Amino acid sequence: MSKTYDLVVIGAGPAGLAGAMETAEHGLSVLLLDEQPEAGGQIYRSIRTTQRLRPQAYALLGPDYQHGQTLESAFQQSGVAHLSGASVWQVEPDRTVHFLRDGKVHEVKAKRLLVATGALERPVPIPGWTLPGVMGAAAADVLLKSSGVVPSGRVVLAGSGPLLWLTASRLAAADVEILAVLETTTFIAYLRALPHLPRALQASEYLLKGLRLKWQVRQAGIPVHSGICGLRAEGTSKLEAVCFTQRGQPQMLTAETLLLHEGVVPNTQLTRQLGCEHRWYELQRYWHPLLDEWGNTSVEGVAVAGDGSLVAGALTAEASGHLAALETAYQLGSISSAQRDAAAHSFRKEIRHHQAVRPFLEHLYPPSPETLNPPDDSTLVCRCEEVTAGQIRQAVSWGAVDLSQMKAFTRCGMGPCQGRMCGLTVAEIVAKAQGKSPHEVGCYRGRPPLKPITLGQLAGLDGAQD
Repeated sequence: MSKTYDLVVIGAGPAGLAGAMETAEHGLSVLLLDEQPEAGGQIYRSIRTTQRLRPQAYALLGPDYQHGQTLESAFQQSGVAHLSGASVWQVEPDRTVHFLRDGKVHEVKAKRLLVATGALERPVPIPGWTLPGVMGAAAADVLLKSSGVVPSGRVVLAGSGPLLWLTASRLAAADVEILAVLETTTFIAYLRALPHLPRALQASEYLLKGLRLKWQVRQAGIPVHSGICGLRAEGTSKLEAVCFTQRGQPQMLTAETLLLHEGVVPNTQLTRQLGCEHRWYELQRYWHPLLDEWGNTSVEGVAVAGDGSLVAGALTAEASGHLAALETAYQLGSISSAQRDAAAHSFRKEIRHHQAVRPFLEHLYPPSPETLNPPDDSTLVCRCEEVTAGQIRQAVSWGAVDLSQMKAFTRCGMGPCQGRMCGLTVAEIVAKAQGKSPHEVGCYRGRPPLKPITLGQLAGLDGAQD
């Protein structure tokens, strides 16, 4: 296998698959690295295996998921080099990519790098969220895709966003016993979203899909409680009850599973490790790499495609992968700027169409204030180092005014996940305690190794051969 590639793509979701295939079509060498056993990313997780071995689950997951089969099949036929089970733990400034596969370290070099690592489900730190039986709604959706597994017993879904309703609809179709959907979306959010409805109608298929999902949930007889607050999970050794407040009235549901969701956020760990410039997105409260119209970052030779920048959905991600690939072909001399621009026209048109609905959705489904800044001091924020919201506030009073100082005071962000789970919440708490914006207190910088690696594996780096 060649050690240097024209393009190395990290991530085999829709953006990565599209970018890899488009680049290869222009005669350039491409290597696609992904830590999952199959291509497809989270949105099309295990698409090939599910279609072949779990046809009932494949049918239940619907046309949005099934679209991935067309994309994945085209990729398999493209002949692009693909290493599954490859976990990238460092990228050097010269675009040398270090990854772990089959327990051994490897490295490859890239003339250009396309980061297509997608998005992460935003953590929802509520009291009791670490109890067995509490998990993310997106995680439950992944289990359905990858294993055909659904939660047993009584299930409650809580939070906001399209994926909450999609998961509820799919689980209802799988005959899961859903006690209720607890929606944190407020009436004020609907009013704020309303001015953006005319533009959203340009992509009316998304609005119709959302209405259909809500109708399916209600048709299944599932109670929906809107505008809830004070959400908490209770139990001793596992989840036993879900408590919340609606219109000033405390309520409790006895349940075995609680699925939480408050949207998704870009996975910026790799772009932060590379030193790419990032911007704070106030509406959805997350950091994202700053990109030009072709997906180029502030670091030469490094591009981002898909939800690893602004979250916009699978079809937008796929189109953005094509744009980044066309830019690679131009930068490496395979096509002219005129050819690049002409080929990009249809993809830009597609992106404009899909993005028409985003302002409406993002105003309708902002993350809950209680998710951003947990009011209960006993709520665990950093799961790796077991640091609570109260301990973070106390550290601010002692002089920890940014996230770097918070590491020194509390070890937040120093665990195995390196702040992937707690970073946004810690920034919100620190900022709120000082009357600042999270933009002012900053974010954790990704440092290698980005993924856990043993000293023995690291010692084998010098002899790594691909």
